[in-house]
Amino acid sequence: MTSIPLDGAWTATAVAGPVPASVADREIPAEVPGCIHLDLLAGGLIDEPFDGDNEAAQQWIGDTVWRFAREFDWVPGGDDERDDLVALGLDTLATIALNGTVVAQTANQHRSYRWTVSHLLRPGRNRIEVTFDAPIPAAERLEREHGGPRFHVNHHPYNALRKSASNLGWDWGIDVATSGIWRSIAIERWRGARIRSVRPHVDVAGTAGILRAQVELQHDGLPTPQPVRVTVSRHGREVARGEGVVRAAGEVRVAVPDVALWWPRGHGAQPLYDVVVEAAGDRWEQRMGFRTVELDLTGDDHGVPFHLTVNGRIIQVRGANWIPDDAFVTRIDRARLERRIADATEANMNLLRVWGGGLYESDDFYELCTREGVLVWQDFLLACAAYAEEPWLADEIEAEAREAVARLTQHTSLALWCGNNENLVGYADWGWRQTLAGRTWGEGYYTELFPSIVAELAPHTPYIPGSPFSGQDLLAPNRPEDGTVHIWDVWNTKDYTAYREWRPRFAAEFGFQGPAAFSTLFDAVHDEPLHPDGAQLLVHQKAADGNGKLARGSVAHFPEPRTIDDWHLTAQLNQAHAMRFGIAWFRSLAPYNTGCVVWQLNDDWPVISWAAVDFAERRKPLWYALRDVFAPRLATIQPDAGGQALVVLNDTDDAYDGTALLRRLSFDGEELATRTVDVHAPARGVARLALEPQLTRAADATAELLVAEFADGSGFARAVHGFAEPVEQRLDPPRCAPRPAARRPAPRSPSRRAPTCATSSCWRTAPTAAPGSTSRCWTCCQVRAG
Repeated sequence: MTSIPLDGAWTATAVAGPVPASVADREIPAEVPGCIHLDLLAGGLIDEPFDGDNEAAQQWIGDTVWRFAREFDWVPGGDDERDDLVALGLDTLATIALNGTVVAQTANQHRSYRWTVSHLLRPGRNRIEVTFDAPIPAAERLEREHGGPRFHVNHHPYNALRKSASNLGWDWGIDVATSGIWRSIAIERWRGARIRSVRPHVDVAGTAGILRAQVELQHDGLPTPQPVRVTVSRHGREVARGEGVVRAAGEVRVAVPDVALWWPRGHGAQPLYDVVVEAAGDRWEQRMGFRTVELDLTGDDHGVPFHLTVNGRIIQVRGANWIPDDAFVTRIDRARLERRIADATEANMNLLRVWGGGLYESDDFYELCTREGVLVWQDFLLACAAYAEEPWLADEIEAEAREAVARLTQHTSLALWCGNNENLVGYADWGWRQTLAGRTWGEGYYTELFPSIVAELAPHTPYIPGSPFSGQDLLAPNRPEDGTVHIWDVWNTKDYTAYREWRPRFAAEFGFQGPAAFSTLFDAVHDEPLHPDGAQLLVHQKAADGNGKLARGSVAHFPEPRTIDDWHLTAQLNQAHAMRFGIAWFRSLAPYNTGCVVWQLNDDWPVISWAAVDFAERRKPLWYALRDVFAPRLATIQPDAGGQALVVLNDTDDAYDGTALLRRLSFDGEELATRTVDVHAPARGVARLALEPQLTRAADATAELLVAEFADGSGFARAVHGFAEPVEQRLDPPRCAPRPAARRPAPRSPSRRAPTCATSSCWRTAPTAAPGSTSRCWTCCQVRAG
């Protein structure tokens, strides 16, 4: 097979829409793979989309029809050779023309395409054009044409278009509504037959690894039998081979003796084998491991557990939800993905959930997860909306689902398919049933189409209809005692201590907000003065009443912030404390609880969000809290049977037999009570030790701590329990020198209700009682007074 790559330099032209005069009637240099926003940015025709309030100023881009074009040379082949145009990703409603003749029209960002174009090519110079309909008007038109609005979150009807939902904005994401050729495009020449796809199904039988290579061939003409060879190698040495004959589709079985099993990180190594399939002069290859994955939902005395097992072992999941790592996804390269997955593994995570409002990620993503021992939970791409089940949309959804399952089944890391994100709970609890008035909403996808596709194409991979999911009762999908739950009442309406009101079998989504790093956020936000409710900062806060929830969520735990620095630090620390608190509680319920998947690992632009790592790749305080609370060996002090208990979790293969030193200490280090206890935590097990009242009852809650310490080398960090919140604790004043700028916090003044402080860097009020000034706040005056 030979190829003429069509990646690289193209031109883009605005065909119709509200186009500025500076862009109209001009050919703009464009890059493929890419998108129109990046082309306009590179040409100096728009400002940085992530900066300030440029999001609003650039909405015209998603309302515009764009045409991409380039020329290329072609030399005819032999009479028995065929030329195909292969497009791996078109975003989204595209009309493809070659030398003035329409080849096809497409309607799905999540699919690839192949068309025979031999009859349209001509010797020498050829011209290809791809015209993209304006995505926002198109989505609105499709919604009108097919029965009117069906429920969706946010402001655009993304559920009428097979395009990444979050590309049109989310409660952490910018609305950029891209258009473009977002994955590679080429002319491929072949003859006779080619490998259309390979689906390698792995299993383990005794000490042998079993590979069943499902090989599908494409023929140019009548199908003829083709010999197929499958070889499996490790470290450059062939360890097994299988051969067969395939006409259109068939299976070749290979048994690998004494196979080395692939394990999730923390449970063993990740040995990989090189699998090569050869047929009709074509070649397919992939590195993969041998393992079994099962999901056990067998009911018990408490309800329905969620046991994800690998090689027969229940995995205690410590993970995070994953979103596209850049709102402009063509900028995401393998190196960036490698750094993000390192953020997960270095925080002791063993699973990433690819969320349903994003993308089926690149092969690089899944290959890196396989290499690093990170399990992947993959949503089908339907999120927080009702989806029509009529052919105009159902045909596209079925085609993309088939392609995604066939492609991703080659990746060892893929451990679970999930039908949707929150659509079951939307139907049950968000009022959809009344507004739908009997119209379809997606149930057939989740209960019939998707499970049948997975059973056909990836029978060894578990499937659940959605998350949250509590069993077959679609009207009660978020029961904590059954299956998976999403916990959002805490962030939305309660203090984070309310996480202890939940006893989930598996917490698949929960989170608490905090801003990106100061430099990340304020490189993009330029309010004068800086203020949490500044116009530009609120553009970078997408959650409904997000700043109000941040303020209400921290008031019980930290002093009220007085400066923008205070606000930023308080919000970041409270996010870290909240998630440490919730995860420690959920993990302490093991083995009743078998997993925590936090919302979210990453960001797609500079924003206030639930992420642990911000868009500029800076780890927030939350990341460090996750690293500690997700440690394989964790000691935590939790409520138990009316008192307090030391809970010792040991998610390792080695039992722990040792001691813990428990001490109630004053803040100045005085030992008020002490006890040494024996601890036996079995391998992959947990120990609970009730604590005596002399340890758990403080004489002065504002100035004491309870600490549990383990010997060096045990793998357990010390557990610290505060008897009071930081805002109530009698802490020593800071000993560091104040900044030259007037930003240092100071004791609260009872007379702080007054005009706004005149200092440009401060957003507090100016108390009239402040010494020496009636226009500056107490904090600024204190700094100026030395």
